[in-house]
Amino acid sequence: MEIINEQALSQCIRNALRAELQEHFKTSGSPYRAEEEPLLSKQELAAELGVSLVTLSDWMKKGLPFFRLHRRVYFKKSEVLKIMQQDITD
Repeated sequence: MEIINEQALSQCIRNALRAELQEHFKTSGSPYRAEEEPLLSKQELAAELGVSLVTLSDWMKKGLPFFRLHRRVYFKKSEVLKIMQQDITD
């Protein structure tokens, strides 16, 4: 019997959820296609941007684009970067 650590279990769950979301978007007829751009969780986006989850939540309140799916928050990296570039140039 093999025991899985918390980090490995978390990664397994994240991968399974991502695969399910991608399959859902492929079959739902949504204009968004999962293979075009992967979805990022709050934790993943915060790590990519080098900010805390508190800062990311504050940015969400100020208009950072995100969407909810089954109580979870996801981001499209391209949309986030676009908004951030607009804020810099405005």
